[in-house]
Amino acid sequence: MKNRVNVKEVKSGLQDRRSFLKISGLALAGTGLLLAGCSDDDDAGGMAADNQLPGVRNGVFDLGGGDLGILTYAYALEQLEADFYTRVVNNNNFTSVFSAEEQEILVDLYNHEVVHREFFRAAISGALNGDTARLLPNLEFDYGSLNFGNRLTVLQTAKTLEDTGVAAYNGAGRYISDVNYLLIAGKIVSVEARHASAIRDLLNPGSADFAGNDVVTTDTGLDVARRPSQIISEVAALDVVQTQFTAQFLP
Repeated sequence: MKNRVNVKEVKSGLQDRRSFLKISGLALAGTGLLLAGCSDDDDAGGMAADNQLPGVRNGVFDLGGGDLGILTYAYALEQLEADFYTRVVNNNNFTSVFSAEEQEILVDLYNHEVVHREFFRAAISGALNGDTARLLPNLEFDYGSLNFGNRLTVLQTAKTLEDTGVAAYNGAGRYISDVNYLLIAGKIVSVEARHASAIRDLLNPGSADFAGNDVVTTDTGLDVARRPSQIISEVAALDVVQTQFTAQFLP
């Protein structure tokens, strides 16, 4: 027989987690603004060679290589997450499908992902000295038959995106040369992990799912890490990103 879940404790947990998410987002935003203002001299170490800069090759945008390639790769992922949560919170059924506490959490996640997206846009633009031709364009997305008015469908999709985001940052860290970018990547992945935890708790409250017991290995206590090429294949399989791009210089 399953243990009963204390409703008051669940609500309190949602509120505490929501407050924690909000504080995390504010701290990240401040760090992002500081890093976006770094001089070119500060972030020159891991920049790609001229022939590996992001940009259009044979009519298709390529993410590029080196630190700029990793930043552009992260920018693409953050565009997807920001777009998804924008559709979630702006759906006509948002306030009727989700409880007040769930709405607050999802709005916080939306705000965080928009901050992430805009941070990468600013950081990459600064590193490229304003060369907009080498900045990844705004991607187009099509979620097909995904029902944004269905609570379970939205939360399951959010779980997939957040788990993918955590694995992506975990796997990309080893390829970042510049310590400033590595620092911000570490801060962002910690926020993404909190997102995943919050979504998991909404899906299965009062369980071990919040700690990622299905993705954190028991022998090392570490979360999943995947190379950019693996993540790009997984995202492509979702058939959501409609804008074609390549990543020939990323591992």
